[in-house]
Amino acid sequence: MQSPESVRPEAELSIETRGLTKRFGAQTAVDQVDLAVPRGAVFGFLGPNGSGKTTTIRMLLGLLNSSGGEANVLGEPMPRSLDTVLPRVGALVEGPAFSPFLTGEQNLHRFDAADRHSPARTRAARVATALDRVGLSHAAKKKAHAYSLGMKQRLGLANALLMPRDLLVLDEPTNGLDPQGTREVRALIRSFAADGTTVFVSSHLLAEVEQLCTHVGVMSAGKLVAQGTLDEFRRAGARPRVRVSTPDLEGARVVLASLGIESDVQDAASDLDLITGLMPAGDPIDPEVIVSSLVAAGVRVRGFEVVGESLEQRFVELTGEGFDVVA
Repeated sequence: MQSPESVRPEAELSIETRGLTKRFGAQTAVDQVDLAVPRGAVFGFLGPNGSGKTTTIRMLLGLLNSSGGEANVLGEPMPRSLDTVLPRVGALVEGPAFSPFLTGEQNLHRFDAADRHSPARTRAARVATALDRVGLSHAAKKKAHAYSLGMKQRLGLANALLMPRDLLVLDEPTNGLDPQGTREVRALIRSFAADGTTVFVSSHLLAEVEQLCTHVGVMSAGKLVAQGTLDEFRRAGARPRVRVSTPDLEGARVVLASLGIESDVQDAASDLDLITGLMPAGDPIDPEVIVSSLVAAGVRVRGFEVVGESLEQRFVELTGEGFDVVA
């Protein structure tokens, strides 16, 4: 879809890679990835399990050396700039790991003390603020082994927020959560973005990404096969369909054909008749133009909608796989 150069100027990218590659022996796990994540975006990094998402994240965070290419995070080359970049990045990768017999509060104190960039004199206040931010103040004194999975995920997010962050990198943040836990984490991510933090979310849960993200990138077999805004991502797929409810089916068919819309399905829905058609290739016709043309021709319009392609349909089209595939 888009190259990094066409998405945003370099100064406006929180993450940029060029030809990023990782090989494990004869296997290429990440293959020539050119990624562009705009500042302030909630970027959904999609792909089946085993597609190279986590390996890419590990290279971005300096946890794994690349075999080739370049990676810039917050305008700095990685991993050469670990010392200046990582203090500005919060990460939750492959689930949080806490000492089970320490309280949530004690775990955060322990992690914060291990960060040489964090000031000890403000630690207690920052831990309290982070726990409050993720809704865990009431459980601060509870031992971590008594936390539910959703609470552990929120504690991991609190750890990522102990210091001010320009970028949050979250690998499968809702993995294994029940619906309530998923809603809680989703609300937290939205609040981070509202504060101006760029959020990079790796996931294979398409419905979550569709509700949450402003931008999307799709990995398949180690390659980045598409990236762009969510709207651009959908528009790049199949042509949208028009649905018109009307008793004047033949008249509607003639009007749609005059606009280049190929009608293809006709059903009875209760006492309303339905005609659907495929938009012409290229720029779609404005819905207002379609409705006004129908009305001008005397077609009685009882209902009208334009239906775009779902994220799941586009994902399957790009990867040839469903959304929960083990490589």
